[in-house]
Amino acid sequence: MNKMQQGFTLIELMIVVAIIGILAAVALPAYSDYQAKAKVTAGLAEISAGKTAFEERLNNGGSVSAVGDIGLQSSTGNCTITVTASTIVCAFKNAPTQIGSATITWTRTASTGAWSCGSTAATKYLPKTCGG
Repeated sequence: MNKMQQGFTLIELMIVVAIIGILAAVALPAYSDYQAKAKVTAGLAEISAGKTAFEERLNNGGSVSAVGDIGLQSSTGNCTITVTASTIVCAFKNAPTQIGSATITWTRTASTGAWSCGSTAATKYLPKTCGG
């Protein structure tokens, strides 16, 4: 009489656990990089909102010396925002370890009015609009 198999053998279960371990080892670093890139992109989006008000204030003969001058808040969920006469800077808060205490900055060239993006974070975490 044939005996019916009633479950998995130990070796089958060990193979499944090994496969799950390999998949996790590949997926976790990729997810961590994704989190870092998302944080940098969110920070850039938050400070980008201030460029239009920055330009408008300068075109009306004013100057920019405080975050409130361009309609931004000094602290958001992603950044501590600071401004100078030619920059808008996001210092990341609660950032993943890959970017740590990095910053992302919009810098305005006074002679041309052009904006350029820069960051102390690694290039692989930067959005395409900022050289990534």
